[in-house]
Amino acid sequence: MRNGLPGVNLPHILGSDIAGEIVEVGEYVTDLKAGQRVLIAPMHFCNRCPKCVAGLQNQCRQFTALGNAVDGGNCELIAVPAVNVIPIPNSLDFNQAASVPLVFTTAWHMLTGRAAIRPGQTVLILGANSGVGIAAIQIAKMFNARVIATAGDERKMERALELGADFVINHYQQKISQEVRKITNFEGVDIVIEHVGPATWGESVKSLKAGGTLVTCGATTGPKVDLDLRFLFSRQLSLLGSYMGTMSELHEVMGHVFAGRLRPVIDHLFPLKDIRAAHEYMEKSQMFGKIVLNP
Repeated sequence: MRNGLPGVNLPHILGSDIAGEIVEVGEYVTDLKAGQRVLIAPMHFCNRCPKCVAGLQNQCRQFTALGNAVDGGNCELIAVPAVNVIPIPNSLDFNQAASVPLVFTTAWHMLTGRAAIRPGQTVLILGANSGVGIAAIQIAKMFNARVIATAGDERKMERALELGADFVINHYQQKISQEVRKITNFEGVDIVIEHVGPATWGESVKSLKAGGTLVTCGATTGPKVDLDLRFLFSRQLSLLGSYMGTMSELHEVMGHVFAGRLRPVIDHLFPLKDIRAAHEYMEKSQMFGKIVLNP
């Protein structure tokens, strides 16, 4: 976003995940009050169109992540619609709450809403140290799936195992599809959680079993990938796109977080005034978990 994307006009406020206290409520808002501890749904939608009324907010023509096509939360004060506000329990501090909404909703929608995960399936999760990866490992294990994750060094591999991954592949030193075949006795995986793009796409597709499903929510290493259609139809693979999630899915996954079944992982805290240092730290890709900014 900072490097420039079409449709983003500068100056622009970044930040999709927000937690804090309500300062003031609008005239017709009766179920929320000043001083209440809340998090904000990390999405913008019209709340009027047929898709929104049907509860499919992420298919709204105006849908976008906060901080993407609209200003976000890297600020001291933000005004949002009441429908986007979710009270949080005292057991969750603001740093934890600000580490949850976007990545956990994204992973939940990918695994449950798109891939329809079932107990006993095998799931390959790319980038165990990313926010989506950390959420996906925990969600897949909550469904009693077998999880194969990838990471780039020993520390991240160990952390992935601690989170619940059954196997971890070093994606810099090992060929992902070959290792997957060894682990699955040459069968392949039921589901691949992909958000990297061209750097891993070929290996992700090769890792699928016949009839398997690849779900993608991102293009970190670029938007263009190669695809052999003969491989796609002969193995009857499903390639699915996924864009964040719905408000219903956000409330559903937050219920598991509030109950302690899913937990955010924080790598580093920065004061908002040091946002440049936070971005530089993120670009080194050394983190395992979320980077949080405190106003």
